[in-house]
Amino acid sequence: MEIFKSLAEDQHEQIIFCSDKVAKLRGIIAIHDTTLGPAIGGVRMFPYKTDEEALKDVLLLSRAMTYKAAAVGINLGGGQGVIIGDPSKDKNELLLRAFGRFVQGLNGRYITAEDLGTTVDDMEIVRYETKHVVGLSRALGGSGDPGPVTAIGLQSGLLACVEKVLNKKSLEGVSVAIQGMGHVGYHLAKELKASGSRLIVADLLSEKAEKARMEFGAEVVNPDEIFQVEADVFSPCALGGVINAQTVDRFKAKIIAGAANNQLADDKYGDILHNKEIVYAPDFVIGAGGMINVANELGGYVKEKAIKQATGIYDIMKKILEISKESNIPTYKAANILAKARIAEVKKFRQRHA
Repeated sequence: MEIFKSLAEDQHEQIIFCSDKVAKLRGIIAIHDTTLGPAIGGVRMFPYKTDEEALKDVLLLSRAMTYKAAAVGINLGGGQGVIIGDPSKDKNELLLRAFGRFVQGLNGRYITAEDLGTTVDDMEIVRYETKHVVGLSRALGGSGDPGPVTAIGLQSGLLACVEKVLNKKSLEGVSVAIQGMGHVGYHLAKELKASGSRLIVADLLSEKAEKARMEFGAEVVNPDEIFQVEADVFSPCALGGVINAQTVDRFKAKIIAGAANNQLADDKYGDILHNKEIVYAPDFVIGAGGMINVANELGGYVKEKAIKQATGIYDIMKKILEISKESNIPTYKAANILAKARIAEVKKFRQRHA
């Protein structure tokens, strides 16, 4: 009954528990809201400690995808998949094909894509079993790695924050501390270096941080130090929940803007940041470039179109900052207002024409 209570509170439409004994698949697919269209969201493979931890993650991520699509004007709903397991040890063709069959069984209500622990190559295996998959290679008519477009959208949203907080018209000379040098963090560092920003980076894998030092002249710090470095911007681009009881009082940055999902361990930390006058760019908005990128595959992928839509995150972030200032509310609440208003408008339209 607690599961149904959670679904009712967050207004999830459907949860699918996926099990295949032969393939050793243990997974969950969550469909949050399909008002704007079929639910889209990646499949994350991670060695969750408990089934409850996996369920909590898939519920949070699917809800974030709904708001992400709504806020940036995409006609899709929010969904997410998770596979319980270590991608470096447990991932194989049978597992991915088994997951694909569950996706196919939803008849298009959920469209999957890559996420943490899965890759473009993995999506091509999932494609053997379902047509409801994006994030494919360019050779198959897909968009390939979404990291570069995600980084472009992130940089565009960051510029809106910098203009508001630092009163600068460019990112030149702006210091940015990037947590996580994976697909998005690396490409963000590349874009920021080209813009003349000063980079400070950290990653649990020291070789990734060292690569940023060699290629972009970034300063490297230990992963635990990245929260409190002297920088204009803190950019979390790794796992979620990084703004929490242990970190919220350590930030010295004036802006927090990154692509990691669900950065607020709890909404109350968004309130704390607001009271501290630290501008937080809601992750489901500023990190929406990846969704924009893969969503473009559904109508025939054109990279230039995807990039243009991703740079539009600049205008959306400006609107969120304006709502936040005018109503004196945290930015995450302003972003939620923007997203929920669009969903409510479409629901009313459908009711009038039912």
